[in-house]
Amino acid sequence: MKFEVLIAMFLFSSMLFPQKGDVKGRVLGEDGKPIANAHILVQGTGIGATSAVDGTFQLNGLNFGEVILRVSTVGFTTGLSKTKITSRLVLIPDVVLKKGGESLDEVVVNGRYQSRYRKESVSPSLRLQTEIVKVPQNIQVISGELLQSQAVQNMLENVTKNVSGAQINEHWGQYASISMRGFRLPAFRNGMNVELPWIGPLSEDMSMVERIEFVKGPSSFILSAGEPGGLYNVVTKKPTSHKIGTMELTSGSNEYFRGAMDFGGKLTSNAKLQYRFNAMGLSTKSHRPFERSERLTVVPSLKYQLDDKTSITSEFTYQKASLPISSAYVYARPEDGLGAFRYNYSSVDAGFPETEIDELSHFVELSHQFSAKWSVHARYMYMRFNQEGSSFWINTVEDNGDVERYVGMWDAYFTNNTGSAVLNGAFSIGPLTHKIMMSYDFRKLRSYEDWDQGGFMDSPENPFNIYDPIYGNAVYPVYDRSQTIRERGEKNKQTADNESFYLQDEIWMFRDKLRLTLAGKYVMAQKFGYGITSEDAKFTPRIGASYDVYPNLTFYGLYDKSFLPQIGASFTGQPYAPEESINFEGGIKKSLLKGRLKMGVTAFHITKENLKVADPDNPRFSVQLGEVRSKGIEFDMQGKIGQRLNVVLNYANTDATITKDTNIENIGNRIGGHAKHITNGWFSYNFSRESSLGGLEVSLGYQYQIKRLSWIWGGGVDPKLPDYFRMDGGISWSNKKSRVSLNVNNILNRYLFSGGAYSSSVYWQSEPKLNGRISVGYLF
Repeated sequence: MKFEVLIAMFLFSSMLFPQKGDVKGRVLGEDGKPIANAHILVQGTGIGATSAVDGTFQLNGLNFGEVILRVSTVGFTTGLSKTKITSRLVLIPDVVLKKGGESLDEVVVNGRYQSRYRKESVSPSLRLQTEIVKVPQNIQVISGELLQSQAVQNMLENVTKNVSGAQINEHWGQYASISMRGFRLPAFRNGMNVELPWIGPLSEDMSMVERIEFVKGPSSFILSAGEPGGLYNVVTKKPTSHKIGTMELTSGSNEYFRGAMDFGGKLTSNAKLQYRFNAMGLSTKSHRPFERSERLTVVPSLKYQLDDKTSITSEFTYQKASLPISSAYVYARPEDGLGAFRYNYSSVDAGFPETEIDELSHFVELSHQFSAKWSVHARYMYMRFNQEGSSFWINTVEDNGDVERYVGMWDAYFTNNTGSAVLNGAFSIGPLTHKIMMSYDFRKLRSYEDWDQGGFMDSPENPFNIYDPIYGNAVYPVYDRSQTIRERGEKNKQTADNESFYLQDEIWMFRDKLRLTLAGKYVMAQKFGYGITSEDAKFTPRIGASYDVYPNLTFYGLYDKSFLPQIGASFTGQPYAPEESINFEGGIKKSLLKGRLKMGVTAFHITKENLKVADPDNPRFSVQLGEVRSKGIEFDMQGKIGQRLNVVLNYANTDATITKDTNIENIGNRIGGHAKHITNGWFSYNFSRESSLGGLEVSLGYQYQIKRLSWIWGGGVDPKLPDYFRMDGGISWSNKKSRVSLNVNNILNRYLFSGGAYSSSVYWQSEPKLNGRISVGYLF
């Protein structure tokens, strides 16, 4: 504990640097409508900012005296604003831009002194109108530029290394099972809940991704009902009025071949009709034998500007995957321990049946700006997920290493209808400004699964031996798919219906230094599974406060609640009540180096009640007497040191333990699926274009997880999972038209894996050792 306290004291003291003057303002169009994502640059310096959704911006750490601000964005002429800084905070008049002009050349050239990794505001799909530093919550944004620097091309490829405390747990190869603060995170896409039971959604390819937003804590402003650890929101690329045309080819280890394209622009001369088209094709083997995966992604989208205040956007997403689900698992005896065999060992056999996945979704958004301060966004998404495949398990391992490998059907069909309507606005009463958010959300999820067919690959007379594997003798079961998955899965059908109403008042006072958030959500949930229907209705409050001690030093606190409906019933036939969670969070947010570097420290305490634990009187049933507590500290830093060094650095200490259980021996044990300590770093240095190495960028990063626990089946702790340390690096060169990059992963060539215990065996999944990719991209 002393170690954590010292870290916290060091991080806190490092923030209290001398202060300078800040400038705060707003960017508007001629019609009074706020302009988001406008670039604000202080002439003669490398200091800049980006306007938020409501048009506001803030420049930190400016020297006293006169400065000139250059404000520009696509579709508007560049504006200049001259002001004099004579105090710690200067409020300037609104900067009004006129329509016209498409070029951002000057801003792009100067913008290389700004961090490509740091974002000032969240996407509109996250609903918040306040810039991140003012929100009383820990929110981290992973930019597309950072993902490109790390050569991340899929959600499964350690996206979480950019966020404190987040980690990807073991998986079946097609979806990202991410946990944070000890709990699994639901998946969102463009602000819509797309989480599916167990096996979905299909992990997004980065060809379609603009940014990824991690929101920590219950997040009741967007999540109706869910786990208390937070959520992640994948924001896809949207239509734009300026021309976009890029193509990229990638080749790498294990016969990795990938091609991607991104095109966009205006389809009419007045730019009322805009488009975006993303597509990707991938084929790759694995570092293990008998595994080949193929992926296809196609994402066309259109945006039509009905008038200056109203637009409608339509986006269609199609993803197809062919992959060997579950074949990544390796099984052994507990006496052997995790990682007992070589890193490229395979427990499956040649001809293992592949799994075919088709996922399509249609997203529609209608946006209307009533005035400069009031707007409404209505969104709807339909998703269909269809999977035909097989799972692979081993129940027991004999002392001599003989096993009978089992293959089971793993067919699934899901439909997900979800929608929302969000009203944002602001008004003032005396010295107080009220920022209002009202929302209505609904979700209807239908799940059909068939796992009732299967058979053994091996016979008792001819078993598979893990110590002396002989491949080529497996016999696979033949499934009966004469009926559709919906017909076969009717017996395992599950449904989940949610409706919610949310009201939030964010009160700005004391010259906007203090912001008080008062909010509440009323949720009505109905869940059906195993022949039992449960209905619940809950009100969850949200209270937060954020205070600017100095213009670039903010303290905040948050109280938030969540609940998670359950399926099934107790021995008495009573449907299970929802799991309920309470989150207390407090922290500090600080900007350094004239606003180029952002950092924050967060402390949190989560209590989760009504957990199902073993019924001591009825062993086949559960009672809701369990409780877990998760607490810890988090540190995040993003931005730029000097003019050339971009940095991402984070650390988290998470203590998630069982505090109540019918089995007293479980009390005090850590819950599975998290690491006690996680720290990650990514450093990227780009050389000046005026130098002989102009356009060159070199990068180096690490991931370190200490005291890991696997996803635990049936309780207990597996102490054999070793610490995880990995280093990656890259080098790239680019100019205005092209980019060439080489990235090397697992530079130290370590044997890295995750795993745990199941039944009377242990299992694990290995990562590739030293491997690399080279990419060539061209801008049209």
